[in-house]
Amino acid sequence: MVVNIARATAAQVPALCAIERAAVELFRGHRASDAYAAMAIPPELLEVAIARGLVWVALEEGVAVGFVWLDDTMGEGMIGIAEIDVQPSHGRRGIGAALLEHACAWARAAGYRTVGLGTLADVPWNAPFYAKHGFAVVDKSDPAFARARERDLQNGFPDDLRAFMSRGLPAPSVTEWTAWPAPAKLNLFLRIIGRRADGYHELQTVFRLLDWGDELRLRVRADGAVVRINEVPGVPAETDLVVRAARLLQAETGVAAGAEIAVDKRIPMGGGLGGGSSDAATALVALNHLWGCGLDDDALAGLAHRLGADVPLFVRGRSAWAEGVGERLAPVALPRRWYVLLDPGEHVSTAALFQAPELTRNAPPATISSFASGETVENAFEPVVRARHPRVADALDWLSRFGRARLSGSGGCVFLETPSLAQARKVVRECPPAFAAQLAAGVEVSPLHRALARHRDRSAVPEQPLRA
Repeated sequence: MVVNIARATAAQVPALCAIERAAVELFRGHRASDAYAAMAIPPELLEVAIARGLVWVALEEGVAVGFVWLDDTMGEGMIGIAEIDVQPSHGRRGIGAALLEHACAWARAAGYRTVGLGTLADVPWNAPFYAKHGFAVVDKSDPAFARARERDLQNGFPDDLRAFMSRGLPAPSVTEWTAWPAPAKLNLFLRIIGRRADGYHELQTVFRLLDWGDELRLRVRADGAVVRINEVPGVPAETDLVVRAARLLQAETGVAAGAEIAVDKRIPMGGGLGGGSSDAATALVALNHLWGCGLDDDALAGLAHRLGADVPLFVRGRSAWAEGVGERLAPVALPRRWYVLLDPGEHVSTAALFQAPELTRNAPPATISSFASGETVENAFEPVVRARHPRVADALDWLSRFGRARLSGSGGCVFLETPSLAQARKVVRECPPAFAAQLAAGVEVSPLHRALARHRDRSAVPEQPLRA
């Protein structure tokens, strides 16, 4: 049978937890058996990792037979293997090796320098297996493994049998594939306070960046061509903001290089979550680095504004208070929050909403203090969307059972802010089949900028761009 490796989904969490529990049975009679039995995977953390794109599953005829889970909290350019398991009935078939190599390949493309893990020194399918795949034993006192050792201590894991290992990852060459996140955003409120002489609307909003979104894979070409290599339903390549962003950067900098672009879409189109704008910003930021253009954030934000009102937000990479048409940004510090996003599966046209005669265009200006106090939470588009899009209205009504449901941007996705992961998970679990639910956390620093820092740390890009 052919085994395919794909990113895991939240619906697969029970199956992956069952695989892990079955794998633990292989240690029955071993000194570490009781500790492993006490260290079951927390489903809630696995769900979060899946939402962030850090878990891959091996599928045989659509059935999960193994998985690998990466942990990006280790710091210093290292990413950890939090868990890698194969269904015991599918052992010795190369599935574990394929999952391991897939995870290492993605980590390398994402700019990580090292992959680390904790394992057992005396079990053939543990330390000896990893050694065959380029991992070497490292000092247990390495700070990167401090949290893992503390967990071992809490669960009575035999320290004399524990081995920590790592594998260095060579930096991708300038012509190899690299991976870059394109995070989604929420509008925590949106108010229209006037209309300008040029016809554009004056807005006020707070943009909240999320730890979930699309992913772009990029590879530099020497011939100057910009090519999107995969289909995006409903978006021809020539009109795609990602392609337009790359060509705009070429035109402004005179760079001779081109790029191949693959877009892994997770953000619903027409959902008010900024997917197209974020993809474009990621193309600008990543290709500015890969092509060695040397533009700073201000210059990139200037180009971004020419592509769309929301694009500068993603280039700047900070949650922000925004005014004007969304281009005047002031970073804001926001408390840690979890969000439930509902996609009703209904595309909402932003242009049609702005033209709606019933849209309120003269609201009084809000203040940061009124937002911080919870007084300012409305979205000017919500009444119009409710009246014109019944599926979005149904999603708002259902989500309102749990708190203050809101529309993001011009919709049609809606969201609920919660103070805890547990509360957010409860809502997601109860979501009816009519809607697609997504769990996400708010972040202050964009995942794109974290990725840029990693790539800069080990870059092989030219010091000067190639000019046309």
